[in-house]
Amino acid sequence: MLPDSTIPWFAYLVTALYIGLTYYLSIKGMRRTRSLAGFSIGNGDMSPVLVGLTMASSIASTATFVINPGFVYTHGLSAYLHYGVAASLGMIAALLLLCRRFRTTGARYQALTIPHWIREHYGSRGLALFFALINLLSITFVVLILVGCSILTAQLFDISRQTALIAVLLFVFSYVLMGGTYAHAYTNSFQAVLMLIIALALFVSGLGYFKGDFFGALQAVSPQYAAPFNGESPLYNDFWSVFGSGFLVTFALMMQPHILTKVLYLKNDRDVSWFLVTAIGTGFVFSLMLFLGFYARLSGLEVGSQDAVVAHYIAAEMEGLFGGVFFLTLITIALLAAGMSTLDGILVSLSAMVVNDLYFPFSKATDKERLGLHLSRAVLVVIGLVAFALAWQPPALVGLFAQKGVYGLAAASVVPIVFGVLVRRPVSAWVAATAAVCGLTVHLVLHLGFGVANPSVSAGYAIVASFVLASLCLLLDRPGSEPVADAVDAHGGDAPVSNI
Repeated sequence: MLPDSTIPWFAYLVTALYIGLTYYLSIKGMRRTRSLAGFSIGNGDMSPVLVGLTMASSIASTATFVINPGFVYTHGLSAYLHYGVAASLGMIAALLLLCRRFRTTGARYQALTIPHWIREHYGSRGLALFFALINLLSITFVVLILVGCSILTAQLFDISRQTALIAVLLFVFSYVLMGGTYAHAYTNSFQAVLMLIIALALFVSGLGYFKGDFFGALQAVSPQYAAPFNGESPLYNDFWSVFGSGFLVTFALMMQPHILTKVLYLKNDRDVSWFLVTAIGTGFVFSLMLFLGFYARLSGLEVGSQDAVVAHYIAAEMEGLFGGVFFLTLITIALLAAGMSTLDGILVSLSAMVVNDLYFPFSKATDKERLGLHLSRAVLVVIGLVAFALAWQPPALVGLFAQKGVYGLAAASVVPIVFGVLVRRPVSAWVAATAAVCGLTVHLVLHLGFGVANPSVSAGYAIVASFVLASLCLLLDRPGSEPVADAVDAHGGDAPVSNI
């Protein structure tokens, strides 16, 4: 924590500047938000570089900057290979394979959310409703971010974590409440620049701990700590738990509603290339934050809570350093920005989804655009109260808690979206529904029923099972001769809606 004498001016000054600029960008975004569509995906007038920065910061979040380095601190090289190599390759593969065609079909359908895209592509209200319900599992990731940000804020201002939680909650929900997607995009681009600077600075500052011998330094901790498969780790001890599940789950995580829908912010397909270059390049720099787990271990730092490794490490490194308290404040603000940049995206997507996909299908309202904008803001308040209740007394390892829900969502989403985007022949809604139920069920049964400790392992098996089952179903599938996407484009209207 900061020495008492330094808290009254510098920490508050920098925080006030950060909050002030964030609110300024939110108000600017609010002026461009006049409908549910504008609140959800904007008006198609954003720069691809801005959207790429928004995408990268949404993917990185508190998990990459605060929580995941704790896994590296505890489990060593195997955890780094899981999050830094396998996960990065999964992210890149998903973005390159899916973004361009998903944007094209999304523009045809004028889709605002993932369930909306599912409904239009597969022509099934029932399937869309199922996806809208399981997307509520994203609330577990909201809890992770709130807990991570409250830990950092409590350390910065020497206050209780509960007080910090309230402050973080009020701040992020208030600025998203105003501007929706524009507030999210404008503030994320600003936050991404802070995150880039801090990630590079922290990565370079700790390289001395390796003393020019990366593997030798890790071997000095223990042979298993330096092993690609850590036999002493309950989470990362073989090829599947380190590489296979890491790649598959991260690939699937790109189907989350606050990530894949970013491409719908773009004006046309020509913008996709610059968007991808920006998102992938920025994401690589963000992944360097995982090295802080190594640095904390090699420095001899003893941390009681794995989730607090980054917060304790930067405090220990800056203590006694000339100007250290100032750098600590700047770093902490950047780490908070990492959390905010994902949290606001999840909040926008969740609120839009609840209104567009859970309320409007059963509503007889006429002026849905104006009503939807007001309702989406009201839903934000409800989401905030639920997340606050869950984050007040979080589980011991909040990272694993978040993975239980979000990985289940990913396992259910990946096949319906991948088949919908990449399979050129028509795919019936029942095939997508079977794959979704299989993915979610296998993940939950393995993790909760059969004691698979690592949620990425259970989700990885679930994804494989979902792909295999869906492929078999596809052989039996005999839909019409025209793909749904082409049918919508040809007839200029909505796809027929089935009753499943």
